[in-house]
Amino acid sequence: MKKSRSGLIMLGIVVVLYGILYVMKPDVTLDALGASLKVLKMIIPILLIVFFIMALLGTFIDEKAISKHLGEESGGKGWLLALVGGILSHGPGYVWYPLLQNLREQGAKDGLVIAFIYARAIKIPWLPLMISYFGWAFTLVYTFYVVLGAYLQGVIVERLDDKEREQ
Repeated sequence: MKKSRSGLIMLGIVVVLYGILYVMKPDVTLDALGASLKVLKMIIPILLIVFFIMALLGTFIDEKAISKHLGEESGGKGWLLALVGGILSHGPGYVWYPLLQNLREQGAKDGLVIAFIYARAIKIPWLPLMISYFGWAFTLVYTFYVVLGAYLQGVIVERLDDKEREQ
């Protein structure tokens, strides 16, 4: 399925489901639609920022730079950038998806994208609270295992991609 059509198909499915639910329970459906519109209003500014960043990336960063830092030849530096970038990233995860898709289209490895997403589980602003509840040792072990898990999941995806390419 083409990427451009998949979004329209998903939109169509959601509209049909809302229509079916409206026939069954109009009040509940209108409440749900209202809640969805509130969420949309909340994320539009964030999405605009992400689209602006994507435009900047498309304008100022060429594919060779992406390939060098996050592509096939990125090596350890790519893993470090993905893991640290994931840890430092803030905000809801879904606002990062368009940017990450753009990076993939410009040559970033899937394993690095997975590592970035997984490493987002570490929230720097919450670390002091975690330390106060669970202590230093727990927080350090937890953080270590999240980073290790992010790396291992990225490696697994890379190996699966390699096997897929061999076929």
